[in-house]
Amino acid sequence: MKIHEYQARELFRQYAIPVTDDILCHTVSEVEQAAKQLNRMVVVKAQVLTGGRGKAGGVKLARTVDEAVNAASKILGMDIKGYKVEKVLVADAVDIQKEYYVGLTIDRNTKSVLFMASAEGGVEIEEVAKVNPDAIHKIPVDPDLGMTDFLARKIAFKLFTDPTLVKQATGVFKKLYQLFVDTDSSLAEINPLVVTNDGKLIAIDGKMNFDDNALFRQSAIEALNEPDEDEKKELEAKASGLTYIRLDGNIGCMVNGAGLAMATMDVIKHFGGSPANFLDIGGSSSPQKVIDAMNLLLSDKNVKVIMINIFGGITRCDDVARGLITALDEMKVDIPIVIRLSGTNAEEGLRIIKERNLPIVGSLSEAAQYAIKAIS
Repeated sequence: MKIHEYQARELFRQYAIPVTDDILCHTVSEVEQAAKQLNRMVVVKAQVLTGGRGKAGGVKLARTVDEAVNAASKILGMDIKGYKVEKVLVADAVDIQKEYYVGLTIDRNTKSVLFMASAEGGVEIEEVAKVNPDAIHKIPVDPDLGMTDFLARKIAFKLFTDPTLVKQATGVFKKLYQLFVDTDSSLAEINPLVVTNDGKLIAIDGKMNFDDNALFRQSAIEALNEPDEDEKKELEAKASGLTYIRLDGNIGCMVNGAGLAMATMDVIKHFGGSPANFLDIGGSSSPQKVIDAMNLLLSDKNVKVIMINIFGGITRCDDVARGLITALDEMKVDIPIVIRLSGTNAEEGLRIIKERNLPIVGSLSEAAQYAIKAIS
């Protein structure tokens, strides 16, 4: 689960991580009032759940109220990587002497939290990792000890030589680690963490992601969720007992079992196609799941063909077939469908499908090639 910058900054405040004053705004008139209230030079920042806002023109410096209004009128409503800007953050601007990056994530290799720090802040850390990987210090944090004073100072000395800044950074690093652990985060970044002209460390941007599987014990964090359309579909699918993730392709996949779903997508890619989704209907034999799955697939306008790949174990192929026929009777389907059924009650399932004259294939490879050909 992702949250916006303004939400991350509020969590920083709760943990006494220094941030600038800011006001969230949804309209140009609200921005005007916010700029007057702050009564200083401000930064108007688009609030969308993606990176690269600055490069897209979604972050603008405003020295006056009129400039803030002009910036907001340009940013509100703009599209940034497919996200429409519906709100902006008006934040105090600061005189920056130097920018740094700090972040925490989970490292599977060391089975611990990994603390990352770099003197090259203010740019996307992925670019730094690609161009100059040695510029990023990566320090695993022992889960039994946590972020000790010693470790926090050790990291701070990798970035700073001034004892005053080291002391400030030590406090920030300990607080950021505690926030990361307390909220079951999967990512927590301050980029940039800046040194101002008067020698203060301030977080002027923040990013946080959280472990979806831990949200059951993080009600306050879950309440921050603002799902986009794709995420809403994923939540609806979960409520129906389905596992669904939208992708960028055009072949809609309906499969039972996560492993088979991954194999299905691999075979589609192998033959030159592009899967539109990961969709696992699970081990249940409920025909309603097939109906719900069809509704999900057809709601994606990019889907040009539907490929159904069922290997019946617990799942009964005849129940899948009945669910599919019911779905076709209830909704308008004007795109090709190809079906592969194998396993429990496959013969009965195939008989039901044949009565509707739907395309049937004998193997996964045949299904993938049929689906790709149906598009071209």
